[in-house]
Amino acid sequence: MKKKMSKAEAKMEVDEFLRHIKFRDPEGVKKILRLANSHNIKLGDDRKLFCKKCLSPYKHPKIVIKNEFIRMTCEKCGHESRWRFKWSIKIKSHSEVEECC
Repeated sequence: MKKKMSKAEAKMEVDEFLRHIKFRDPEGVKKILRLANSHNIKLGDDRKLFCKKCLSPYKHPKIVIKNEFIRMTCEKCGHESRWRFKWSIKIKSHSEVEECC
């Protein structure tokens, strides 16, 4: 019988899997998604590391940035995923810059 896994252990296993996702197969991605969903673990931006349709990890996707959207085309199945591109540039004013020495 399998021992039930705590949420912290499941989170650690999901993080370890996603750290080396380029060397994984779609079946492994499917298992990790099932584990994350069963423990209510949010993937956030890590969802963009694999194809939504065939679950194969992106290795060399075709990326197009246009009109505030990112389009990634899967090299295996040809599915196109779109996400809104958010600019996160902070510009410090002269008074906020710390001076050295």
